[in-house]
Amino acid sequence: MTRVVVLGAGMVGAACARELALAGFAVTVVDRSGPAAGTTAHGEGNVLVSDKGPGPELELAKLSRELWPAILDGDPNAAAAEWDPKGGIVVATTAEGADALAEFAEGQRKAGVTAGEMDATALAAAEPHLTRDAAMAVHYPEDAQVQPAGAATALLAAAVRAGAGLRTGREVLGAVRRGGRITGLRTSAGTIEGDAVVNAAGPWSGEVARRLGVRLDVRPRRGEVLVTAPMPPTVFHKVYDADYVGAVGSAAEDLQASAVVEATRGGTILLGSSRRRVGFDDRIRPEVLSVIAAKALRLFPMLAEVPVIRAYGGFRPFVPDHLPVIGPDPELDGLWHATGHEGAGIGLSAGTAAVLRDLMLGREPAIDAAPFRADRPAVQSEGESL
Repeated sequence: MTRVVVLGAGMVGAACARELALAGFAVTVVDRSGPAAGTTAHGEGNVLVSDKGPGPELELAKLSRELWPAILDGDPNAAAAEWDPKGGIVVATTAEGADALAEFAEGQRKAGVTAGEMDATALAAAEPHLTRDAAMAVHYPEDAQVQPAGAATALLAAAVRAGAGLRTGREVLGAVRRGGRITGLRTSAGTIEGDAVVNAAGPWSGEVARRLGVRLDVRPRRGEVLVTAPMPPTVFHKVYDADYVGAVGSAAEDLQASAVVEATRGGTILLGSSRRRVGFDDRIRPEVLSVIAAKALRLFPMLAEVPVIRAYGGFRPFVPDHLPVIGPDPELDGLWHATGHEGAGIGLSAGTAAVLRDLMLGREPAIDAAPFRADRPAVQSEGESL
């Protein structure tokens, strides 16, 4: 039986461990802290197709959206995932934004995404507390949400039931090689042997790759979220300003922010989002939170009277060309990568795991995996220091 070591017990690592264990691999998951303790614990849980234009990432998102319900169906821990196919609404608040949103939505429809324009009456019925100053709105019924830590824990538990092992508190120090191939890992708690290694370490994937002796240009990108006090039902979809798509696609190092508003099952409302390239500086910046709050109020003015009870932030695995890295490493035989999803890792994890599984089994994946290869220029560039 082929032994596979999966580095990272977050959402992507848990999804990969589950798929590989179910496919018959002997899987060991290794994490320097604990399950879902890093990026996964600091996300919103989005499973989106609405924010991706036609291309390989959208195809991966469509595959993932198809797989998520099947993965959770009948799982004894599915309730922890809090699967909610609530749908999304994208709102343009200016005439210029409306033109851009209309063009973007039309391209998505041609790529097979359901995207329906909403008139003022339909929008008010769907989101009664939303601003009436919307120039255009598009409804995406395929958008969904999960509770990220709960979903990752459910997938990791499924992997364990399928025979996977979990080793936490182990930091990767380097690779064990034999004949030009990776055959194990040196960790802070000893050596772990394996026939293959999957680097699913999220924002730390670039540093992990460096320790293993290869190049992988994955960098951290910081994001923050505000959380309100629990409220009666107020926001019924994932609602965001059309500027969000531009913020996601930007490679700028300075603050990129847009209004993203959605409720949780517990009644709190999550307000995002921001993107900053600040390395691993984990300080919460009040000025960033102010920008997030101001943009959220533009969509939902009634939130001005709602208390904010906390704020949190985390790091996302950024790749310069904004595509995940899925597949074998070009320099080290036996090393595979499943990383670089930036803020979309929760939603894309299901499709990523399925593609990785098929590649490792020598099968043709359900979508073209070539755009995600680890030997493309954006991934092999030296990039900047972490």
